Amino acid sequence: MKAQLLRKTAVLIVAAGRGERAGGDIPKQYRQIDGHSVLGRAIDSFLDHPAISRIQPVIGSGDEEIFRQAVPSHARLLPPVSGESTRQGSVLQGLRSLAADAPEQVLIHDGARPFLGKTIISRVLDGLAHATGVIPALPIASTIKKIDPTGRIVETVPREGLVAAETPQGFRFADILVAHERAAAAGKEFTDDAAVAEWAGMSVATVPGDVSNIKLTTAEEISAAEHRLAGESALALGDVRVGNGFDVHTFGPGDHIMLGGVAIPHDRGMVGHSDADVALHALTDAILGALADGDIGVHFPPSDPRWKGAASEIFLAEAVRRLRARGGRIAHLDLAIIAEAPKVGPYRDAIRQRIAEIAGITLDRVSIKATTNEGLGYIGRREGIAAHATATIRLPFGIE
Repeated sequence: MKAQLLRKTAVLIVAAGRGERAGGDIPKQYRQIDGHSVLGRAIDSFLDHPAISRIQPVIGSGDEEIFRQAVPSHARLLPPVSGESTRQGSVLQGLRSLAADAPEQVLIHDGARPFLGKTIISRVLDGLAHATGVIPALPIASTIKKIDPTGRIVETVPREGLVAAETPQGFRFADILVAHERAAAAGKEFTDDAAVAEWAGMSVATVPGDVSNIKLTTAEEISAAEHRLAGESALALGDVRVGNGFDVHTFGPGDHIMLGGVAIPHDRGMVGHSDADVALHALTDAILGALADGDIGVHFPPSDPRWKGAASEIFLAEAVRRLRARGGRIAHLDLAIIAEAPKVGPYRDAIRQRIAEIAGITLDRVSIKATTNEGLGYIGRREGIAAHATATIRLPFGIE
């Protein structure tokens, strides 16, 4: 990165559009692909780069809550500012928000481009050492046709010297802010920031782009991105393992039981060192078993007073943390609860949702079944509740 690491570089993420061509109930930048939002992936690309000092998102008015849910907080991620109805107007609002503590240079990136790599960021930053503006660009490979409003070809356009622009587009901050202010005052509208810079007389250079750095616009493109990531994940996480867990607790005094992280009213409670949540205990052991990493008693021994009355979600969260520390992920959690009472059915959806939240996975990866023991044994005599759990996980090959 040469001397670029010494410079103050801010990033402006433009994510105020509504993405109507992509369909769906929410703007496309907040859609999930492989468990992460499109916008979150775009932001992560810059958080992973050492030359970036801060990131300023520009979002649609009223999108504050969905942004908070889709993008984890970070020290270098500034609170979002509201954009305008046009991309150009949104960029100007973002630039103005950075002006109070102006960076030396700024990278402007589309929030709907989630596949940006460090290499492109570095190329643009290195290019700014010699130019006031730099964009990544790809040569046009297809033959270009100009058509009339009826769709009839009018002209074949020579493609020599033509390139397709990508983002992030980098500029000296003071220069691009002035260019945008001038364009707004003149009522000029352009399709990207390089066009604003060109109109203002700035010299803009190009660096090689990346065919993977696509902008997601339609529902079909979002679906293709999902399939692409799923395929990459399957190849990267090819070590598929299955673990089983079982737990049982007896009834005791109380007015509720904890099951799957949900408090269920009952005429008795459960007896245990922690909150005696058989569902979460069984799931914890299933994940630890798939990891070949001991069991719940090894990591949370009942002899340790720290776990007296503890919420069992702590145990499941720790098992998930251990899985992720090894580069793995949960493919599926399957839970069978065996009890004569209380009835599990009315709480099934709430339990699934709570387990998904604790494990950090989507709801479709959590399955819950409930049955009685047909009056047989200690469960049939209503002396306690049992749970069987199966966890299917994926790990990178070679992880021990």
